[in-house]
Amino acid sequence: MRISDMIEEFIKELFNDEDYIEIQRNDLAEHFNCVPSQINYVISTRFKPSQGYYVESKRGGGGHISIRKVNITKSNYLMHAISSIGDRISSQEVDAFLNNFLSFGVITKKEAKLLKVATSDNVLTIPQNIKDEVRAKIFKNMLINLVDD
Repeated sequence: MRISDMIEEFIKELFNDEDYIEIQRNDLAEHFNCVPSQINYVISTRFKPSQGYYVESKRGGGGHISIRKVNITKSNYLMHAISSIGDRISSQEVDAFLNNFLSFGVITKKEAKLLKVATSDNVLTIPQNIKDEVRAKIFKNMLINLVDD
């Protein structure tokens, strides 16, 4: 297990049944025998709003960090994703969205498979200059249909 994974798991365990935790960056870095920037990296990449967390960081005095779990519903998560897609999306970007959706239990493996197939380059046998635009329209439309009423 990589140190980033261990730090992430440790922080998630601190939540226990709480929605809010406070940690000291330097104390955590000392606990894992790493530099404080490693703690910053883990928090900035694995505790983002899109992943259901709100982070507040204060410099000085060991680097106080507050992390709050945000209750995100499936519908809110999907609507946020739809609004962030834009007019074009590559197949690699679709894969990244699908991986995030699966990680957070927003969609099932079967739904992910269908979304991937419907937006793949094998299916979109159209000129390259419009492929990513058509892919974005298909992907958004399919996601909208997954949103609960």
